[in-house]
Amino acid sequence: MTANTLPLLKLEEIPLAGIQNKFVSVLGYGNQGKAHAQNLRDSGIEVVIGARNVTRAAEDGFNAISIEEASEADLVIIALPDEIQGEVYSASIEKNLKPGATLGFIHGFAIHYGHIKPPPGIGVVMVAPKGPGITVRDKFLRGNGVLALLAVERENRANTARELALGWAHGIGSARIGVLESTFKNETETDLFGEQAIIVGGLTALIKASFETLVSAGYPPELAYIECCHEVKQVADIIHDGGIANMMDAISNTAEIGAYDAMAKLDDEHLREQLRELLKNVQDGSFANRLVNNEIDNRREELNNHKIEQVGEQIRSIMRQDVD
Repeated sequence: MTANTLPLLKLEEIPLAGIQNKFVSVLGYGNQGKAHAQNLRDSGIEVVIGARNVTRAAEDGFNAISIEEASEADLVIIALPDEIQGEVYSASIEKNLKPGATLGFIHGFAIHYGHIKPPPGIGVVMVAPKGPGITVRDKFLRGNGVLALLAVERENRANTARELALGWAHGIGSARIGVLESTFKNETETDLFGEQAIIVGGLTALIKASFETLVSAGYPPELAYIECCHEVKQVADIIHDGGIANMMDAISNTAEIGAYDAMAKLDDEHLREQLRELLKNVQDGSFANRLVNNEIDNRREELNNHKIEQVGEQIRSIMRQDVD
């Protein structure tokens, strides 16, 4: 095992007992908050929801209360958007924390960049499933789970913060598949970099630029969409299940050899320089500051109006008919 290898915890090392009979609250009822709350409830943990708008949580059968009231729990899981956590913590959470409580985070952003600075005696833990909330819920219902990262930034006064985090990881189903021990710093920086460099930013940029290249060269946009967007999932699924080398073995010889030729052209020093710049902005906190200060333009409307979306809807409608 190298110094950078993450310890893997198995089911027997992740007991639910640490969270049983504890007052647990989830602040926020969005993508992740809803999944964590529902999975914990189905695991026998009594959960209350703290939210600015309690309607949805109440409709799902939860005791939905104000954020201030929910902040009095033994384990307070903060599932609010990263960019507002610091503001909400200062206004509504900190003054209501009971001595020895533990704050739980699904992403290390607010702690790592200092937007939240808990007082002495308060535990700080993280359970970060490596997948969206809808997947966390779906896999739980199918008797499976999503791999999660666990970190203990600091213990609480009673030294029960780690036990609470382990119980939380068990309760959402991650113990069924495995939990890797990490740190707030490593989770935050690798997560942000991965989202920007490939999972969302890089992938979207490549799809869009490739589509535009084919259309500008006179090819039918329907074919451009199929080749540059639709088939991405098929290849990604093979990589997800068996790795990159397995994917290369599964595709045609023409596709494999063409990939090596393209990789040599695309993966140049300019690309590496841009990746290093993305990582630097994550590491030094400049991206986090721009996010919190609303200095980055939201381009969703621009993407919605792009030709690739219009063509994509046509192709997807055909695919849905095929499934039916």
